[in-house]
Amino acid sequence: MSDEHRPMPLGPDPALAVLDRFVGEWAMEGRTLGSEETAIRGRASYRWLPGGFFLEQHVELDFDGMVRVDSLELVGYDPRSKTFPSRVYSNMSPQDLPYTWSIEGDDVTITVAHGPLDATFRGRFSGGGDTFAGGWRPNPGADEDVNFPYDVSGHRV
Repeated sequence: MSDEHRPMPLGPDPALAVLDRFVGEWAMEGRTLGSEETAIRGRASYRWLPGGFFLEQHVELDFDGMVRVDSLELVGYDPRSKTFPSRVYSNMSPQDLPYTWSIEGDDVTITVAHGPLDATFRGRFSGGGDTFAGGWRPNPGADEDVNFPYDVSGHRV
């Protein structure tokens, strides 16, 4: 049976269950690479959209009063690639941006490679899933003026 004639699934793919650990409110802080000062502060909230097919992430981050990021992200699941593609809508871009999430155990990898944005986040859950830490790094050859490296951590509130 071709994909176009295949019936719609009755519910969300069970693979989405690995995203359950994100659901809730998180306090976040971080610093740019090489700095000893905590200059990044913010919050992230996650919830399932009705139906359970997409996880909504809303992030507000303040980068030392110089840049304020406010974004909405919708994360789904692609069974062919076994990844979690997402779209990010932000006050920093006039267009939505494609990201890809990969989750293996406690390890989370998020990549964006679109136009000048070309970076990867690598992080890890700990503390029974109530804390995380990781960092965004420019991908090889990416412009570090646009994709500056920083570390961020968070805890459930």
